[in-house]
Amino acid sequence: MRLFIAIELPETIKEQLVPLCCGLPGARWLPPEQMHLTLHFIGEVDGGVFLEIQEGLAAVRTDCFDLQLDGVGFFPPRGKPRVVWAGLKKNELLLQLRNRIESQLVTLGLKLEKRKFSPHITLARLNNTPPAKVGRFLEHHGLFLSPPFPVQCFHLYSSTLGRKGAFHRIESTYFLNEDGVVSTSF
Repeated sequence: MRLFIAIELPETIKEQLVPLCCGLPGARWLPPEQMHLTLHFIGEVDGGVFLEIQEGLAAVRTDCFDLQLDGVGFFPPRGKPRVVWAGLKKNELLLQLRNRIESQLVTLGLKLEKRKFSPHITLARLNNTPPAKVGRFLEHHGLFLSPPFPVQCFHLYSSTLGRKGAFHRIESTYFLNEDGVVSTSF
């Protein structure tokens, strides 16, 4: 299974992102149902490791908090733009949640990515989009700001790659300050 851990965005926030998703040649815009905030990409694991991760994440606890989207940008910061994203206002509780998830994954013996955590919502993947067009897009949408929205849980997702992109499925839901875990996998 190909796994990642993320926060699902409320429908109202996705609806505010949709108008941003146009106007760049060579952009493959993500559909709203695939918009999320990745906390940790795990990658391919076998069934036994999946069950360990699924059970281990139930130990992660922190208080609920609010997030707010703020501005747009692109990756990589130098060179040819490949991804356009919506950013987030800095939030210490988000970083705390991510660190606790990472600690739990290390406890389970998983090797972690070395990249610095840059919280963002991917809007599009770019293919030969002229940098000047990306610059104009950023100028036009740079002041984007969503209202704050509550975060009460995070999810363990599986991802299946197909010709039309990835299909994401929530395998388990973890509530931040409760003992309950909702599992959707069988």
